[in-house]
Amino acid sequence: MNKSLTLIAVVLATAATSFAGQAVSSKKVVVAPMEDLFRAGEVQVDAFVAGAAGNYKGGSVNGVGGGLGVNYFFTKYFGIGVDDTLSSLNGNGRVYDSLQLDLIARYPIESWHLAPYAMVGGGATWGSQSQGDGNVGGGVEYRINRGVGLFVDSRYIYGNNSLNETLSRAGLRFIF
Repeated sequence: MNKSLTLIAVVLATAATSFAGQAVSSKKVVVAPMEDLFRAGEVQVDAFVAGAAGNYKGGSVNGVGGGLGVNYFFTKYFGIGVDDTLSSLNGNGRVYDSLQLDLIARYPIESWHLAPYAMVGGGATWGSQSQGDGNVGGGVEYRINRGVGLFVDSRYIYGNNSLNETLSRAGLRFIF
């Protein structure tokens, strides 16, 4: 009887440990890939405030205004943009209009949501006279998400009739 009880005790002890649970295995965590904030094929629409400061025909052309722009990026790094800026000159009610077409090169830093960029191009300037001009400048864009960004940039505009000014912009960018 002792042998039977001992055998039953050993069987029960062995059975109890086998039902104690399964060994814990490591779980694999699957992380969804991060989608690029800056992409090829982007169409962007800009709305901005602008400030102009400089000289034209020997006179000051300081003013504040705003404008709209459209950009298209062929690749993640290169695109073109066109924008039109209207501003009041020297607060005297005269309107200044600057239409510019630019080649844009940017360097996205996805982890910071930033893309510094450089632009070069030309266009036309209307004030008391119309004339063609050239421009060169740069800026930075911060992407809030894939569809909305903030930007600030500045460009130097030069041309005939002593056109020599800086046009700075800050605004909101909608990305499609």
